[in-house]
Amino acid sequence: MKKIILTGDRPTGRLHVGHYVGSLRRRVELQNSGEYDEIHIMIADAQALTDNADNPEKVKSNISEVALDYLSCGIDPEKSNILVQSYISELTELTFYYSNLVTVSRLQRNPTVKAEIQMRGFNTSIPVGFFTYPISQAADITAFKATTVPVGEDQLPMLEQAREIVRSFNSTYDEVLVEPKALLPENEVCSRLPGVDGKAKMSKSLGNAIYLADDPEDIRKKVMSMFTDPNHIRVEDPGSLEGNTVFTYLDAFCKDDMFAEHLPEYQNLQEMKDHYTRGGLGDVKVKKFLYEVLMEELSPIQAKRKELEKDVPAVMEILRKGSMEAREIAANTLDEVKTAMKINYWSA
Repeated sequence: MKKIILTGDRPTGRLHVGHYVGSLRRRVELQNSGEYDEIHIMIADAQALTDNADNPEKVKSNISEVALDYLSCGIDPEKSNILVQSYISELTELTFYYSNLVTVSRLQRNPTVKAEIQMRGFNTSIPVGFFTYPISQAADITAFKATTVPVGEDQLPMLEQAREIVRSFNSTYDEVLVEPKALLPENEVCSRLPGVDGKAKMSKSLGNAIYLADDPEDIRKKVMSMFTDPNHIRVEDPGSLEGNTVFTYLDAFCKDDMFAEHLPEYQNLQEMKDHYTRGGLGDVKVKKFLYEVLMEELSPIQAKRKELEKDVPAVMEILRKGSMEAREIAANTLDEVKTAMKINYWSA
């Protein structure tokens, strides 16, 4: 059996450093590992419309932004197929067929759906498209017969629902669909990077995100405003690492060899942490170091993005070609699904 990855993002804004450490950086590693036969990266615009139906321009304008972020981070269209979800109409048909295999009560029990509904304040005014997006995700995954889906722990209930749909379909009709497995982040810190204000979620609406394409001065300002230990008032005071956003970011980004250039008085991050917790190391010094660490990682990405921005039509052509290729794959799966269901009436 082929080893196939499906992953992606909703185009509701530019991608931030949380996306980068949580998925983008790992995708590039997986892409370059040579372990997978196919890698499909989806810009999930149709899913984004489930809670942005009144603002489709927001979704449309961010498709190229997300693509630019992908390419600038090292996603290679020669190795990974980048596609736009709405172009693959077969996904909608698969979603419709799968919806007959899932009950309303099962969707209501999905912890990820419940959390997302609460976060968006939908209460009883839940758009049907949003409520059923676990079924849509199952269509995305199975259309490409993905064996592996990189997810954070918060998305595991979504993947489990997709696995249930696969088992239900295969037992009801025929062994057509592939049951996917989760690939969790290797670095637990990277699975959910907090906002610069210390809040659990980093997002545009909360104004607490550092974007990959942010100007260096904007990044510096955001880093210097970061939440640390509120009880670490004086430099000589012992500091706490728990809930300290600056050290959370250092755990996600810092490499030991960065100290030689930017802060040679320490050999590694653990030495720096020890000094902070016993007292004598100020927040400003730690934040300045974090800024240097971030810029060492982000500067090459930003330079590549500026080059790509000179020819956005070429970027959109990559998406068009990727979507055409993806549609052929999805069409083949849909044909197998309809044959298994015995509704492919005029097939040879």
